[in-house]
Amino acid sequence: MGNIILLLAGATLFLNGKMTLGKADAKNVAVFNLFVGSFQVIGAFYLIVVSEPSNAMSLGNASIFLFGFTYLYLGITILKGMDGSGLGYFSLWVSILSLVYATVEFSQNGDMVKGLNWLLWSFLWGMFYLINTKKLLISDFVGKISLILSWVTLTIPSLLTLTGVFDDQTVYKSWSFVLVASFIYIGYLGYVALSRKKIIQKI
Repeated sequence: MGNIILLLAGATLFLNGKMTLGKADAKNVAVFNLFVGSFQVIGAFYLIVVSEPSNAMSLGNASIFLFGFTYLYLGITILKGMDGSGLGYFSLWVSILSLVYATVEFSQNGDMVKGLNWLLWSFLWGMFYLINTKKLLISDFVGKISLILSWVTLTIPSLLTLTGVFDDQTVYKSWSFVLVASFIYIGYLGYVALSRKKIIQKI
């Protein structure tokens, strides 16, 4: 179930990226956020009940709530016409927790792929914080990052796991190069945005 949850998270992040870029209707995307967010929260509770009561397993299952509640919160914020500041500060909290998860993956589990995933999610959720609370004009930048991460950290990895491709540890570990390349490309996008003075504060 965990990989199915990640697959749907990829779809939601993809739609959110399109919405942020102004290519998808916000209310339509908000409804999908509510569907997937609800499924993820329910799925996380189910996994907690049926999984062994170890700290590592509980920590992993708890991480699903970070995505689920983000999508629920975003969907409600859009449909209710709220200003997004609460969502922004929640995203900051998620960004900080993602750094903790990244540290655990690197130091305790020695998993480069998951560690890099969490670093990328921490950066993106940090951007969600800035776009919702600091009134920066970074929609184009954030939308592009959302699209990239929807594929390289969620959709493709979950598909490769579900199809058994990631059972080969050589293939799995090689995915870290894709994630590093994504970091570099995101840095390039940020440099371009700054050089064109697209990241400025709203008046």
